[in-house]
Amino acid sequence: MRLATTPEEKQQWMAQWRAAETALLEQKFRELLAMTDEDALRISNMLLRLVFDHYRSPERQTHSGLVEQQRLFHGIKEAL
Repeated sequence: MRLATTPEEKQQWMAQWRAAETALLEQKFRELLAMTDEDALRISNMLLRLVFDHYRSPERQTHSGLVEQQRLFHGIKEAL
């Protein structure tokens, strides 16, 4: 692959990428139109699983928060 060096080559390069952008957007639109409700639900569930199955906050990696919650509730009880 050679880099575009002249102004004409740079303009041709940009025109090619603008055309590719248009084609990709059209393809994306066609795919979204063809998507069924079941497809959308399946895909959204897959994305949610990626987040919730693999993410744990740093605090939750060392403790559940239950002890902290009990401490707070105990403090409220004593304040009453």
